[in-house]
Amino acid sequence: MRIFGKVRHRPSASWRQATDRAFTLIGDGRYEDAGALLTRAADLEPWLSESWFNLALLHKFRHDWEQARAAGLRAVALLDREAGAPDWWNVGIAATALQDWPLARRAWQAYGLKVPGGTAEPGEPTGMELGSAAVRLSPEGEAEVVWGRRIDPARMEIQSIPLPSSGRRWGEVVLHDGVPHGERTIESTGGSFPVFDEIELWAPSPVPTWVVLLEAATEADRDALETLAADAGFAAEDWSSSVRLLCRMCSESRMPSDEGDGEHLDPHDHSEPGRPGPLGHRTAGTGIGSLWVPERECGIAAPPALVRGLLDGWVADSPDSRDWRDLEEVC
Repeated sequence: MRIFGKVRHRPSASWRQATDRAFTLIGDGRYEDAGALLTRAADLEPWLSESWFNLALLHKFRHDWEQARAAGLRAVALLDREAGAPDWWNVGIAATALQDWPLARRAWQAYGLKVPGGTAEPGEPTGMELGSAAVRLSPEGEAEVVWGRRIDPARMEIQSIPLPSSGRRWGEVVLHDGVPHGERTIESTGGSFPVFDEIELWAPSPVPTWVVLLEAATEADRDALETLAADAGFAAEDWSSSVRLLCRMCSESRMPSDEGDGEHLDPHDHSEPGRPGPLGHRTAGTGIGSLWVPERECGIAAPPALVRGLLDGWVADSPDSRDWRDLEEVC
């Protein structure tokens, strides 16, 4: 096969050495040095799609989306196959970051996904019905896995209430990577959901996060607040039962989302004092054990004008079994 007048062949030893060294440097966070090597590799073998795919990856790691799009387009122009290549997925991520919707539609369709409206529609792809998934916020830092709704193959709307340490809010949209890094299973339904790694914030949320201490005599009292918040178009989450610490190996593996019965410690919590593992949110309605403790630490996502009225209304519905105190805006 001839591409641009050259005979396609296996990459040279110099290309392989430069590429291998570059990915070692990427693993160490030395992106500038890696970029020089990958640029050299592309100069050595410009007719190889892998040369440009690797550069597109590097630019994705650096969040340099203009360069990622340019290198990605050069990679797909050299592909031997028409559909299913990861090169197209990287182009889709870069196009989504840049809000280049015609290119994003073209990329997802070329990868083999069904895109309502095809590539002719000018707006962002909607209606792809990708369902729920989980996303790992700050994957290189104090990672936290939260639940969300997939808008398209590269974006997810956060539906959990993240802890303030994440810097993220309920309702925010994050750009995420394409390859799942772990899986959560719901044993009660048999469903499984991929865990994607966040790349960056795509759209912020104007809704602040609050933490409040509740006195809820029963789980039904706690559930009533979550329902009240949802009915108002916002959210409340009982962090006392929904958040757990995990070791990194468990966080990045296939594991139940609602594990932990009785009064035993969570079998996936291998954290040590002073060295906590990644955080994870259970699905709604799951808890750590059967022993109910009335004092709950609860996260609430609601506007300042609404949050106190929401809590007061919750107490007014059952004043003998409910109370709240120490409301604080945390994110």
